[in-house]
Amino acid sequence: MNAASKRFLLQLLSTPSPTGFEHRGQRLWVQQLRKVADRVESDAYGTAWAVLEGSAKKPRRLMLEAHADEIGYMVKYISKDGFLSLDRIGGSDVATARGRRVEILGDKGSVRGVIGNIAIHIREDRDNEKAPKVHDLWVDLGLGSAEEVAKAGIRVGHPVVYADGVEELGRHRLVGRALDNRIGGFIIAEVMAQLAKGRRPQATVIAVNAVQEEIGGNGATMVAHRLKPDAALVLDVTHATDTPAVDVKKHGQVSLGGGPSITHGSANHPEMVARLMEVAKAAKIPLQHESSSRFTGTDTDSIFIQQGGIPSSLVSLPLRYMHSVVEMADWRDIEQVIELLVGFARSVGPNDDFRVRL
Repeated sequence: MNAASKRFLLQLLSTPSPTGFEHRGQRLWVQQLRKVADRVESDAYGTAWAVLEGSAKKPRRLMLEAHADEIGYMVKYISKDGFLSLDRIGGSDVATARGRRVEILGDKGSVRGVIGNIAIHIREDRDNEKAPKVHDLWVDLGLGSAEEVAKAGIRVGHPVVYADGVEELGRHRLVGRALDNRIGGFIIAEVMAQLAKGRRPQATVIAVNAVQEEIGGNGATMVAHRLKPDAALVLDVTHATDTPAVDVKKHGQVSLGGGPSITHGSANHPEMVARLMEVAKAAKIPLQHESSSRFTGTDTDSIFIQQGGIPSSLVSLPLRYMHSVVEMADWRDIEQVIELLVGFARSVGPNDDFRVRL
């Protein structure tokens, strides 16, 4: 991965983009895709897409989709003493919240605060503690009243994200918050950059960075209905289960550094899964396999049911410690996911309709 690509990734990961407020990260993504795509567009809620027109006379339309949003919190109430109460945005893990630095994205810019943590010496019943409820949390801005909070540009309804950044760890690892799933937006941007070089793919490729996945796939639902692709490859993260205390019999076996994971069942179209396996075999890309007996829990579930059925498949990047500030990915997996998606896009010809033959 070249230095320019890495700079873009680190900048994207460092830009707050909580669900419903994704515009900061989306602006960066759009700016990057304008360098390689034929055109870049967006919808009313901020989902953005970039288009590379296919070289075939009647090209198929392939959508590569990731989601742009991250989990976080929202200001629910402001006390007269200037403390903020919170509600969750998406699946924020309240058990890890106390004692963390946060950014409140207010009307006058970002304001720093901390989620309060009573010292262990004076906590009641500390030997039998349970994880707090979200309404037990409060944010301290270092201000003394609700009036001072208002002067700082903070009100009820402003989003809150953890202030933790991103860094490289060890030889091959990347650690930070919100790798789920802004790293997916980075990957599809890299795929588009590679497809734009040299021979054009036969299919028209549409890279979509969708909003509001963490609260139900709303952006994906809107954009799939609008763009009407012939097929969709969805890119998200999946749980790497190669750490202590994870039961692989219950959660499946996926290893960090083991290569892309593909999912079988439910929304995943068998013909598209078969093509992914063919592409991986030809390119000698290692694959990991997961099962989905009812639903995938990703935007795939929102996309495949649109327009009478869009053949869809989920490709996942292994990730440790999901929905925490120390989410961990492997550079080698990132590069292999890019290679797999490029190979799939180049494999799609005008006769590929990915239908189950009966």
